[in-house]
Amino acid sequence: MWIVRHGQSAGNVARDDAESSGASLIELAHRDADVPLSALGERQSQALGAWVRALPPAQQPTLCLSSPYERSRQTAYAVMSALTRTQDEVIADERLREKEFGVLDRYTRKGIIEKFPDLAEQRKLVGKFYFRPPGGESWCDVVFRLRSVLSDLQRNHAGERVMVVGHQVIVHCFRYLIENMDEATILAIDREGDVPNCGVTEYAATADGKGLALQRTNFVAPLLDTGTPVTRESDRPAGAR
Repeated sequence: MWIVRHGQSAGNVARDDAESSGASLIELAHRDADVPLSALGERQSQALGAWVRALPPAQQPTLCLSSPYERSRQTAYAVMSALTRTQDEVIADERLREKEFGVLDRYTRKGIIEKFPDLAEQRKLVGKFYFRPPGGESWCDVVFRLRSVLSDLQRNHAGERVMVVGHQVIVHCFRYLIENMDEATILAIDREGDVPNCGVTEYAATADGKGLALQRTNFVAPLLDTGTPVTRESDRPAGAR
């Protein structure tokens, strides 16, 4: 099983521009679900696809699931195209969507503190794992929906080689579930740095076939081997993630 973060998106670039300029809002022409890959994100996705294509056929994905958000779908399509398979073979699953930020959507760290100081303080108290902004989700909410994804895979796709393309929080929450982590452990991993765009977290079946064992995390050799820049940009400012 491979869990992959989408390639760099136009939203990643816009967020960096807003943070560096001291703006309160991230300027985007699309709603979050429709934000596409950047030109670099397209290159990263193609590099990922080339790496998957180079795997022996017996080691290539047989099933590809994707967040329905455009940037993830584009990344998954690049992989399927490299395998000469059609876009129709990518299964879009709404449970893999980005964490919902509710009223904090599109605000930078500065904007959140200015417009929602009470929420900023509440988040400091509660912590990002349990904090749910109005109209949004906590990490726990994301974990809850991903539990059912894993159950469906175990029940309906046992024995398949599965690639999941999603978002940074999706990668972390899958790790939390598969590796039986607690809150402190996954948040410590999160503090180490952002998941690279098109970074791969890989699992293999355990010897007894009853579970999954971690093989590697944040694997970016497919990008490095092709000279494609590696980016580690947040999907949202630290104050909202």
